[in-house]
Amino acid sequence: MAVRIRLKRIGCRHRPSYRVAAMDSRRARDGRVLEELGLYDPCHNNPDLRIRLNQERIAHWLGVGATPSDTVRQLLKKAGVAAGAK
Repeated sequence: MAVRIRLKRIGCRHRPSYRVAAMDSRRARDGRVLEELGLYDPCHNNPDLRIRLNQERIAHWLGVGATPSDTVRQLLKKAGVAAGAK
């Protein structure tokens, strides 16, 4: 099974927020997840609270071979989590 760490859209219309999730790459964007790893809210007023990640679990998934999507790789870089080289 190819595991990807990617964003799952939640929230209202015109006010998106996203969950960072470990998913099977063949699943739909908003489909069933293996594990929820954090939140990303681009509309939050406080820039420090826009990205909230469980760094231990992300490190675990990266360690077992999960690959982050391009957007998640950028979020991990902003948050200071080692995203693994491409």
